[in-house]
Amino acid sequence: MFKCHVCGSTESKAESVTEVFRIGGQFYLVEGIPATICASCGEEVFSRENTENIREMLHGGIRLNRSISVDVFAYYPKAS
Repeated sequence: MFKCHVCGSTESKAESVTEVFRIGGQFYLVEGIPATICASCGEEVFSRENTENIREMLHGGIRLNRSISVDVFAYYPKAS
């Protein structure tokens, strides 16, 4: 049974999500990850098996699908 570790809700839904991971200063985008999503707060939870699959992918176990270019902004608060 699902219980959200953030808000305590027991309601969830299954979805595929996209996540960005940062390893050693390099960013990696992984698409189509099966996840359980808390219906109340939106927290994403991955199974142990999926987490291990992602780890193997990001550490050289699977060939890269494609590369993308991303614009990067540094946040600067407005002066009050």
